[in-house]
Amino acid sequence: MEHEEAMRVIREVTAAFDRHDLDGILRHFSDDAVFEGPHGPERWGQRFVGKNQIREGFAGRFSGIPDVRYQDDEHFVDGDRGASEWTLSGTSTTGQRIDVRGCDLWTFRDGQIVKKDSFWKITTTD
Repeated sequence: MEHEEAMRVIREVTAAFDRHDLDGILRHFSDDAVFEGPHGPERWGQRFVGKNQIREGFAGRFSGIPDVRYQDDEHFVDGDRGASEWTLSGTSTTGQRIDVRGCDLWTFRDGQIVKKDSFWKITTTD
């Protein structure tokens, strides 16, 4: 995948995340893609395999944080790998206010995303 094409894909996907546009996001994922979410029962968070599971995972994010926004994003690509930094903000359905920095590690194959591995900063209050 050419550098500019990979950058375009990342920018389109992150813009679709900010719009909560599942179709706009998933059109860039391969059928066998993997999404590793930042939270979950395993050390890698929660793993979603294939477009159907990934759709459910992203839909859960949007329903759990209905006003979620992804902003202040920056991206880079090197070969078949990329990274994004961003700020996630919103309010969960339980009323918890969220405002964290995070990043995604991307892997590409044949012009599509085959892995999105997400990380969020853990915030605490004293």
